[in-house]
Amino acid sequence: MTLEKLRRIDETKIEIPRDYKPGMRVAGIIYVDEVLEKELETQSIDQVANVATLPGIVKTSMAMPDIHTGYGFAIGGVAAFDLKEGIVSPGGVGYDINCGVRLLRSNLMREALLPRLKDLVGILYNEIPSGVGSKGKIRLMPDSEKQLLLKGARWAVEQGYGDASDLERIESGGCIDGADPDLISKKAYERGRAQQGTLGSGNHFLEIQYVDEIYDEKVANALGLFKDQITVMIHTGSRGFGHQVCTDFLEVMERAVSKYNIELPDKELACAPYNSSEAQDYLSAMRAAANYAWANRQCIMHWTREAFLKFLGTTPGELGMSLIYDVAHNVAKIEDHIVNGKKKKLVVHRKGATRAFPPGHPELPDVYKNIGQPVLIPGDMGRASFVLIGTEKAMQETFGSTCHGAGRVMSRHQAIKRAKGRAIWREMEDKGIIVRSAGRGTLAEEMSEAYKDISDVVDVVHNAGISKKIVKLRPIGVIKG
Repeated sequence: MTLEKLRRIDETKIEIPRDYKPGMRVAGIIYVDEVLEKELETQSIDQVANVATLPGIVKTSMAMPDIHTGYGFAIGGVAAFDLKEGIVSPGGVGYDINCGVRLLRSNLMREALLPRLKDLVGILYNEIPSGVGSKGKIRLMPDSEKQLLLKGARWAVEQGYGDASDLERIESGGCIDGADPDLISKKAYERGRAQQGTLGSGNHFLEIQYVDEIYDEKVANALGLFKDQITVMIHTGSRGFGHQVCTDFLEVMERAVSKYNIELPDKELACAPYNSSEAQDYLSAMRAAANYAWANRQCIMHWTREAFLKFLGTTPGELGMSLIYDVAHNVAKIEDHIVNGKKKKLVVHRKGATRAFPPGHPELPDVYKNIGQPVLIPGDMGRASFVLIGTEKAMQETFGSTCHGAGRVMSRHQAIKRAKGRAIWREMEDKGIIVRSAGRGTLAEEMSEAYKDISDVVDVVHNAGISKKIVKLRPIGVIKG
């Protein structure tokens, strides 16, 4: 393996040729420009190449510009597998199943909110449980937890957490069919019971933002976005529940590798043939965890709206806080794609990658059929986030996928070391951003320097045509896990 073998295809893509590593069935493609190419880790390049050796992989093994080293698959990885010859791998989804992003719009203007921002951030911090092992306001009984796993966000709406109209603006309607609660371990149930409705830790957050720049007025209008408007972004997933599901099934898949004589360049790619009982059981358990995550974000959104209403002393109509969209970025889904001119069903693994479906796609809600799917890309807490829209080119090139965030360039340990002696919260406040977190260590881990510049990442996918920039959002209030 030599990095000299990498070949630049155009200004937004490099190729990992099939002779980069023995056993590669297809080439690898990484979406990076010359700026971000300098930040590529050799290990993450190797991980894209390793995925290219897996049975039944279709077209190419891909990674987005926010690529960094992960478990088995690189974070930012996209790979699709044939249902007859292909496999399913938990490493292609990750530990935080259906970690994802939700964006709310409002009728509020930045200038009107700024004088009261600090108090509002404090109230939201108290209302939305966050931090390692945080426990929520919801205590699930065994029967209700099973219903939640089957229904996802629908369960939350039925319990009074939000409105039925929210569901049409969530990927997959906030619920993937085919979840099987009977496949979930006792330990996963125990971990999930008290964590519904919690942000968690790490890079999870709730941000108060404002619309800073508009790149496409027409689409922004269709999304209900306008200059200096207040928005809220929620980024979290399936918490300890999803982590345990992944842990449980990695053990199952490690045994399956021997059972089905699958040769792997890295044991972290443990997998099973799509048609095997092991793969089908994992997919059913993964869907349950994905539904847990959609319910989680739905509950957090509901409490966020309530906190705004109570704090501002206004009416729902005046506040106008409604869901724009909710996207998953750690999930495996069965989808229809065109391969060699023919429509085929594939199992598409997206690990740190977001769907970017084009206008007219049958899975889009009616309200977005004409413009395409909203694509929500969070950056670090000190810079910006973006709203993009899905494109036809994404369907042709990336199985309808794009990036999911900024992508780390520094480990958490390195970031804490770099932040020694600094007051990150004060640095943020000097930028006009109010931050609350469960601990100082979290802020150190999550400081801006630990991440790639989100503007660079988004420019790559925009210039590649696999999603199109609509607006830039700037943070002014941040709650970190």
